[in-house]
Amino acid sequence: MTVIERFATFACDFDPPKAARTAASNCLLDWFGAALAGSVEPPATFLRKAFPGTGTARLLPDGETRDPRTAALINATASHIVEVDDIYRSGLYHPGVVTIPAALALGDHRNISGVRLIRAIIAGYEVSNRIARAVNPSHYQHWHTTGTVGHFGAAVAACVAIDLNAGQTAHALATVTTFAAGLRHAFSSDGMSKPLHAGRAAEAGVTAALMAESGVTGVLDMLEGERGFGVAMSADVDWQDACASLGSEWTITQTTPKAHACCGHNFAALDAIQHLMRTHAIDASEVSNIEVASYRAAMDICGNPNPQTPAEARFSLPWCAAVMARSDTVTPAAFSYDALDDQQTRALAARVSLKLDPEAEARFPGARSATVRMHLVDGKTVVHHRPTRKGDPDDPMTQADLSAKFHALSKPVIGDAQATALAREISLTEELSHLRTLPIGQA
Repeated sequence: MTVIERFATFACDFDPPKAARTAASNCLLDWFGAALAGSVEPPATFLRKAFPGTGTARLLPDGETRDPRTAALINATASHIVEVDDIYRSGLYHPGVVTIPAALALGDHRNISGVRLIRAIIAGYEVSNRIARAVNPSHYQHWHTTGTVGHFGAAVAACVAIDLNAGQTAHALATVTTFAAGLRHAFSSDGMSKPLHAGRAAEAGVTAALMAESGVTGVLDMLEGERGFGVAMSADVDWQDACASLGSEWTITQTTPKAHACCGHNFAALDAIQHLMRTHAIDASEVSNIEVASYRAAMDICGNPNPQTPAEARFSLPWCAAVMARSDTVTPAAFSYDALDDQQTRALAARVSLKLDPEAEARFPGARSATVRMHLVDGKTVVHHRPTRKGDPDDPMTQADLSAKFHALSKPVIGDAQATALAREISLTEELSHLRTLPIGQA
């Protein structure tokens, strides 16, 4: 049996425990918050203009409809725009932004039950998380895992949503493997390619599932074959290990919801700064300079000391550190053009320095850690080491944290009443007999 066939067999016949189902519901709530916040921003708004029409799958935030492939593309892109989407730490991967919109688009299209939607989400996370973990960290040197491995999560979720059998699911996975792409170089500028990676992966997953349902076949050893995904896009992949824990380890319960509205490589340092400011009752005016020591990816991806645009600022640890020191929080509002014009924040960001911490690098990607040294104008220095991030499995968010995050992101877009109604229905997803009763705006 090929690796793809093992994954497909699992996806079509598994018994998720209560913990996995609860985690899937939490991931769904977290995804809706991220998608609503991004749905009113470019490039999601541009995609609606680029692909007009009607269909059977709803778009956020207003319930306007498109065909399921287009709905998956637009909703997935929206959920990856403002950088508040969930993380699978061990895989350097954002599973929710690809898995959930693919399942939701076909779920709307076929009006499936809430139970089936939750199963589709779990299956997509379990398969794609394992592939992400198996191919990294070497894959991440050149590839954006969400744009590549995300294809697998979307395809599996789409197949389960429309109840394909194991053979059809295997061929959908084989087909979508040849679609999988997304270069990490997209992080290096203010272009819109990064969120489009999520959109394209979700769209491709839906496409592959519908093709497989109609009889389209693929090459079943596309993961482990001599010219397959593992060899072409990673190094020394242990596919047997990737499959070994299927049905016993539930990776969806290890999901990290984001505590801050920026790149996750910033988070350990931001948590440390927040701790220092609160513990020592420091005002930002008392801060002389800040030294951050962390792992290499944080330096390489988030090292921009002088961001000029919102997208650049979300990937700037100096900017985000200054925002945290001055505001005690990093929300989407910190990345508006008005916020970027704040000269006091810019002045503090210019006094944030970064350096590689060999110990943090050695623990990556299994842990995201940072040490912050904050020098004060009175000559005092305070230090805090953060061994993990708020939201990671070893420091999880509470249900109250998740609810507060969802409402903070959704209320500005859809209002308090609709946000409250949507949150209530998401909490009862497994009780829904038909997905179209989920209140996703009014067309």
